[in-house]
Amino acid sequence: MQEQNQDINQKRDYTRKNQDINNQDNNQDIESDSIRAFAYLCPQCGKIALAARDSFALLASNWNPACSCGKSNLNIQFDGSFFHFQVPCGLCGEIHAASCTPDRILKATAAFNCPNTGDFCCFAGDAKQIQKRLPELESLSLSLSRAAENNQNNNLNQNASPFLNDIIMYEILSELRDIAARPNGIQCQCGSKLYKMRVRRASVDFICQDCGGRLRIPAASDQDLDDLCCHMRLVIPGKSL
Repeated sequence: MQEQNQDINQKRDYTRKNQDINNQDNNQDIESDSIRAFAYLCPQCGKIALAARDSFALLASNWNPACSCGKSNLNIQFDGSFFHFQVPCGLCGEIHAASCTPDRILKATAAFNCPNTGDFCCFAGDAKQIQKRLPELESLSLSLSRAAENNQNNNLNQNASPFLNDIIMYEILSELRDIAARPNGIQCQCGSKLYKMRVRRASVDFICQDCGGRLRIPAASDQDLDDLCCHMRLVIPGKSL
């Protein structure tokens, strides 16, 4: 547990050091509403790559912000109608293509998920909102690092687990079963009690069958389990809210 706390502290230290945003536009005030931030999990060094740029500069020219390790970069292009991204994925090692309207980036926050694991691998948009989402990437980064070490030590090359952390996922599913068994244990803000559950590599999704609202439960670290144990009930955010 002490070793894990040290790892978490190291990740947090890295995040704090990078909050001045490691790129050529760092001289700008990240608190400004015109600044858009970007964060992804580097597949080469396993750290969170952060970058920020003025909205007008984003619309004016293409951009390739790089991780501090210099071994990966996020490719961002604007064709006049859509932003197009080439995202280096720290979850599966591939490069994923994604596109969205300018409003998703300039007026809100977009989250791109890895199609192979279902977990978010990149955030783009409002800087303050992205800072709040960084713990998700930190948790995945820490879990990936530990999983890689365990696989190397135990030579699990042919029988790799479908989950980042088998023990945590088992405990998460057990806790979710107990919550679901309680009266109104899991329901949607729209009032529906009908939902589907999808178990992913490092998370569990609940999807309302009536409004399509979605709730994601991280399932990769001890902290994820501690957070879930604090809840007697779960409420799926209604899609229209």
